[in-house]
Amino acid sequence: MKITSDVNNEDIQKLKDVANKLRIHSIEETNASNSGHPTSCCSCAEVMSVLFFNEMRYKPENPQDPANDRFVLSKGHAAPILYACWAEAGFIPLAHLLTLRKFDSNLQGHPTAELPFIDVATGSLGQGLSFCCGMAYTAKYLENGKAPLRVYCLMGDGEFAEGSVFEAMSFASFYELDNLVAIIDVNRLGQSGETMLEKENKSDFYAKRAEAFGFQAETIDGNSVEALIGAFTNARNCKKKPYCIVAQTLKGKGIPGIEGQSNWHGKPLGDKAADAIKAIKSHIVNQNLGVPPLKIKSPEFQLAPNQLEKIHINLSQFPKYKIGEKIATRAAYGDGLVSLADNCPLIVGMDGDVKNSTFSIKLMEKHPDRFIECYIAEQLLVGVAIGCGARSRTIPFASTFACFLTRAFDQIRMAALSQANIKLCGSHCGCSIGEDGPSQMALEDIAMFRSIPKCLIIYPSDAVATEKGMELMANYKGISYIRTSRPTTSVIYSPEEVFEIGKCKVVKEGVKDKITIVGGGITLFEALAAGKELSNKGIDACIIDIFSIKPIDAKTIRDHAVRTGGILLTVEDHYLEGGMGEAINSALSEQKDVKIKNLYVTGLPRSGLPEQLMEHFGISKNCIVKAALALLQH
Repeated sequence: MKITSDVNNEDIQKLKDVANKLRIHSIEETNASNSGHPTSCCSCAEVMSVLFFNEMRYKPENPQDPANDRFVLSKGHAAPILYACWAEAGFIPLAHLLTLRKFDSNLQGHPTAELPFIDVATGSLGQGLSFCCGMAYTAKYLENGKAPLRVYCLMGDGEFAEGSVFEAMSFASFYELDNLVAIIDVNRLGQSGETMLEKENKSDFYAKRAEAFGFQAETIDGNSVEALIGAFTNARNCKKKPYCIVAQTLKGKGIPGIEGQSNWHGKPLGDKAADAIKAIKSHIVNQNLGVPPLKIKSPEFQLAPNQLEKIHINLSQFPKYKIGEKIATRAAYGDGLVSLADNCPLIVGMDGDVKNSTFSIKLMEKHPDRFIECYIAEQLLVGVAIGCGARSRTIPFASTFACFLTRAFDQIRMAALSQANIKLCGSHCGCSIGEDGPSQMALEDIAMFRSIPKCLIIYPSDAVATEKGMELMANYKGISYIRTSRPTTSVIYSPEEVFEIGKCKVVKEGVKDKITIVGGGITLFEALAAGKELSNKGIDACIIDIFSIKPIDAKTIRDHAVRTGGILLTVEDHYLEGGMGEAINSALSEQKDVKIKNLYVTGLPRSGLPEQLMEHFGISKNCIVKAALALLQH
């Protein structure tokens, strides 16, 4: 493709000089910390120089301005050069760069959202492009007035082996994200050897694969400022397609004896640093460049600032269900989405081609402009949600079968490091889904989400609790997860019922209670049925609906367990490990006068009727009665 440029020769030289300054900063930073990836930084120095000091439009004094162009360093191990760019832009004091990787420094080994110019944490390779897809989609389709900002993602050639990259490429081309530019730093060397395509001598495949996924692509000398300027100009002129720049570079570019050599990944230069810096400095023409070295281009438009801290999001109306009506919590999830979206334009829904089962289809039908179909690509689904929620531009609710969220666990883990504000719904939980069989049964999801720092986990038992739980999630700043069930359950709460984060619901109690039983979702109704049978035997039981699994209402559960003679029984449609029962065991671990028995799904499940499966795996009404009687006898 023809390279065009309106940048004068003087500025081109300055960009070359800035690239070499970035190399020097990266070497000095990693030497000061005695760790890091200076050679990975050096290969992309020209890319970063041209991006930050010629191409991108942003306000260096306000990195979080919503009108700024976005940049995601997917190859997060090159963090030192990103920090160096912000130092050259004037946001970070140059001296602060030497605190890289120190315990009391915010310049961590890989980018984290602790820094105001970092929208998403990176370093787990292959995720950056999906984050950028969410940002680009939001800017093009969701912002009021359609924000003309651009989104840039710098990837390494090693992460081009990750399937999540191709999920993101499919999404970007399908939605014609012509405001998205993917840059692949093809420096040929991974951590332990040559990267996949380089080892196969197929370097031309990067552009071919990008084109096969619907990108406009070009291959250039990635260490050439002139070629990069031309490529970014071409990207801006490309319409209805995302753009991919395959930047062929040298790892360790500019360092004599190390440039292009293996076995230097993740190693500071040590006693070779002084000679390397001297050699790089010899190529700098303008030794006294100012800060910033060139005039940084500001955005040519404005967007409304973040309002999330100032608003409370409410359902547009009380849940419309009647007590005794039977409805699945997954169906109520769809109603809740619509009710929230009717009242708040920031609510966005997305799904993984199961919208008619998760019932997010209700949002698509009511507000199609605020629904994103991500198709069968759950890693992408979560990544797009993270990108959509960046800078608080939207409140994303992403849904799929709960079991399929397990394949996106790394994205969810990185969402926590990104301090992302995303809402996830997992439907079809537990063996109670019935005939579909074990591959569709989520029996590990509570454990997964309990391991995520500060993650809110809501497990509603009826339709009212579902909608009220979603309202709590919408106002919670951080990752939250709601677990919905396939079978219909009776509505037991009135529309006016008040629910709180970290509070359970006592749905049955009496002064003669001899045992406390805690259930959630489908097992709450098994517990209620068991309570009636126990009552017929002269044994009253206190029944608790867990509702909030994390944080858990340890006080209420403990108080009722003590009140009922220290006898506590938990029952859940989940494996023991990491589930509701273990959460309660942990919360009451210092309560010496409470005896706890956990009922849970034992063994590998199979197809069958829900009632058959719950009976077989020990979580049915009959199993609860049997366990309660055994506890009381001992």
